[in-house]
Amino acid sequence: MFLRIDKLQVELPQPKEQNPNAAAGVQELLGGRFGEMSTLMNYMYQSFNFRNKKALKPYYDLIANIAAEELGHIELVAATVNALLAGPDITEKEKPVDPAKSPLADFQDVQNLQHFIAGGPGALVQDSRNIPWTGDNVFSSGNLMLDLLHNFFLEGGARNNKLRVYEMSTDPVAKTMIGYLLVRGGVHQVAYGKALEKLTGVEINKMLPMPNIPTSKIPESKKFMDMGFHQKLYRFSPNDYQDMGQIWNGTHPDDGSEVYVTDELPEGGDLKDGGHDSATFAPEYDMDMFMEMAKKLVTKVPTVK
Repeated sequence: MFLRIDKLQVELPQPKEQNPNAAAGVQELLGGRFGEMSTLMNYMYQSFNFRNKKALKPYYDLIANIAAEELGHIELVAATVNALLAGPDITEKEKPVDPAKSPLADFQDVQNLQHFIAGGPGALVQDSRNIPWTGDNVFSSGNLMLDLLHNFFLEGGARNNKLRVYEMSTDPVAKTMIGYLLVRGGVHQVAYGKALEKLTGVEINKMLPMPNIPTSKIPESKKFMDMGFHQKLYRFSPNDYQDMGQIWNGTHPDDGSEVYVTDELPEGGDLKDGGHDSATFAPEYDMDMFMEMAKKLVTKVPTVK
């Protein structure tokens, strides 16, 4: 089961402008082959299908716990997409509009029309090409070594795509989100590397960073590294996953700092309203209508004898 906390894993700034095309690019980090949907579902199904949990408990704990963190990463990317679709001035967008005046005409040439037609507008479970995420992206072989090697590769692909979307981004909300996820994804990649090293003796973390751009060179990532976010592996359970510290220990290959498991959850940030225009994307409601509905709900129905 899962315990959900109604906060983002990190505070996101307000977007500087409404930018649907930037939102379309960020969608790759949500529903792309190396997006957060893929990391979540790969680790989730590997934990569902894990064999010999008692003998290999540290490895099971690691995969299952990282899957829990990935749920929050999906939430963070979706919040970024929504912020870029809404823009900074939410109040103005909630003013009544006349549908007959084509209020969505300005969005005819955006990269992803589905954001506005099917999404409300809001984040969708698809990539930057508008292709829906698919379960074909899930790899769960039943072979621990193979699954760990795949996860190491998956985090490398995710890092590669995050860096490229970062290089396309000009808005602080996208840059902050990517900076944070580069650090946290780096933790996961190093963790899977450490797991492979303990399982096989192969020093796979000597391949890092992959791609060869140190995370500390990204200003939005360095901020989180300076606060030690690259050292921590959060334990997303009050009682379980106690043994992953047998894997997540020693030093970090980036800077030689000590890594550790913590029961302290991220301080997080508030979830903001998407700022959707109620008049454009849903029937417009007013207070008189709500009061009338309330009267009907509290009116006693005569008892039939």
